[in-house]
Amino acid sequence: MKKPENTDNLDQKEEKVESEESNNEGTKSNPETNKKDAPAKRKSPNLKKVPIGPGNFWNNMLSTVLLLILVMFVFSYITDNQTAPEELTITDVVEQVKAGEVDAIVVRGSTLEISYTDETRNSGETRREVGAPISESLVNLGVTPEEMAAITIDYQNETGFLFWLGQFAPFLFPLILLGVIIWFFTRSVKGAGMQAMSFGNSKARMIDPNDTNQKVTFKDVAGAKEAKQELEEIVDFLKNPKKFLDIGAEIPKGVMMMGSPGTGKTLLARAVAGEAGVPFFSISGSEFVEMFVGVGASRVRDLFQMAKKNAPAIIFVDEIDAVGRVRGTGVGGGNDEREQTLNQILVEMDGFEPNAKVIVMAATNRPDVLDPALLRPGRFDRRVTIDLPDRGDREEILKVHARKKPLQEDVNLEIIAQRTPGFSGADLYSLMNEGAILAAREKRKKVGQFDLIRSIEKVMLGPERKTHVLSKYEKLVTAYHEVGHALVASVLPYADPVQKVSIISRGRAAGYTLKLPDQDRKMHTRKEFLDDIAMTLGGYVTEEMIFGDLSTGPSNDLQVIASTARDMVTKYGMSDKLGPVALESMNGDGGRRYSGDVAKMVDQEVSRIIEEAKQKATDILVKHKDALEGISKKLMEVETLERDEYEALLKQYGVEIKDAYEEMYKEDKKVGDPTRSLEAKVD
Repeated sequence: MKKPENTDNLDQKEEKVESEESNNEGTKSNPETNKKDAPAKRKSPNLKKVPIGPGNFWNNMLSTVLLLILVMFVFSYITDNQTAPEELTITDVVEQVKAGEVDAIVVRGSTLEISYTDETRNSGETRREVGAPISESLVNLGVTPEEMAAITIDYQNETGFLFWLGQFAPFLFPLILLGVIIWFFTRSVKGAGMQAMSFGNSKARMIDPNDTNQKVTFKDVAGAKEAKQELEEIVDFLKNPKKFLDIGAEIPKGVMMMGSPGTGKTLLARAVAGEAGVPFFSISGSEFVEMFVGVGASRVRDLFQMAKKNAPAIIFVDEIDAVGRVRGTGVGGGNDEREQTLNQILVEMDGFEPNAKVIVMAATNRPDVLDPALLRPGRFDRRVTIDLPDRGDREEILKVHARKKPLQEDVNLEIIAQRTPGFSGADLYSLMNEGAILAAREKRKKVGQFDLIRSIEKVMLGPERKTHVLSKYEKLVTAYHEVGHALVASVLPYADPVQKVSIISRGRAAGYTLKLPDQDRKMHTRKEFLDDIAMTLGGYVTEEMIFGDLSTGPSNDLQVIASTARDMVTKYGMSDKLGPVALESMNGDGGRRYSGDVAKMVDQEVSRIIEEAKQKATDILVKHKDALEGISKKLMEVETLERDEYEALLKQYGVEIKDAYEEMYKEDKKVGDPTRSLEAKVD
């Protein structure tokens, strides 16, 4: 089936670091006092904020309940293990003394504690008359002096901390427990109030220039040569602002980084901060927007104030189109939070401080939806476009991502770069990472070329689904379907060369035909689109011709060709009937802006393009039916055909491979004039 286009890319690996805010020990904004070019080292106070909210109230409540249960458990354990003394009368004590059972008497105020000669016996306790000595009281009750001499009487004063603690413990502990509960409740309420007060504070993350672990420079960014040249002026200004200010020059306040997802916009912004050695404040556009009106504007003010205190500094707003879209759309009414946030950004960037050394950098992959006020001179007036890397840049990016990976001797990154047209920097990082994962999974210490080749297909199509077993009939249909794609692509001169044909399931596809151009292309012609549509219909035509029936396999192919044919008619002006007119915008969000009659003509043209492409594919497959059947049977046996094996089978069946661009490139090298060879070959 047709190779899916690589339009959903990811940004290059970026690390978002919670770091510390720099104090204002650097160069002041006044040029007269700016004696040093390089910013001084700054101490970095902690910027982390502990979130306090309603959730902490319930946490505190739970802690209080658990503490109460623990106190009750300890108290019950202590009381259970203490044996209560035996309650006696003074007469009982006299009888025990006469019987010789008493060993000692401890006098604590009006309380007598009786200890017995039998140590296994529980102690006794009684009350006495205060004022008379205990010995006198016992003698008066009939105890002889000899019996008194046999016992020990110890007087202890009822004073000290333990005494008073014992007296007030029944009242003191409940009061302490109540105080702890009140403190927890008060803390929760105070925390919620503090959170409400800090709701408008900026949530920007700062990368300190002295943090070598997080520092990124231009050496860490491969490719994007033109973009780096544009940004070198920003670095020079941040390093040597006096040189510009003395001559009356003003550096652009805003730099807009525009490019496809995954091309390294954020990484380049961090590299500018790393080269200049200044603090880097990073925040996403969506972090400004909250459900409460005015919070976003407050966060913008707080962010710019923080950056000015640490000037020279860089503010980086990622995905600025989240708040920077065109105003006046009517969404949200007069109190639209997004519009108020955008207004505050515009005011802060315009400002009245021409010498403020704060550079605002932003990134977006939708520059067409931004408000014109953002892009006017004085705000984001410098625009840096970052394209997808070409083959040379891809090789350099692969080398960067291969620094920490042990590679085998057979690894050739030039071949990998050649087989990855349309890959972004993020895709290439994922490719190298997947290669390392495959090697580690197979318990090898080094990454080989075969690992990287397999990783290309995994990044493009998804992992192999080895457990997805097809029936014999489904496997046969899939083999014919994929060979139909490949055969049509090989015969048509403007279709991309076939790199691989496989009936091993990957992602959502039961099989796939991998076709990639040998050279990077920035433009696509009508002939390329027509041949591509015919190639995509190769599987559909093959199923209809060989089996006399159709499966659900070509469903995605039909969606792709319908979209391509409609774009040719409505966006690229490639229809002879409608002529050079763009009926729809390139981003597709403008809706239909033409009449029903024109819509009918569009549908007719789309149908005509698809029917002509289908007939072209049918003619090719009928002519080379022997090759179709022979290669399909071979694919059933081996399940995968690489380019060399596939082209050898084509030669065996007498199929001539046509590639118009390959002949052009060969003649370009010989003649040295691309224009001459191109004119000669096109017609």
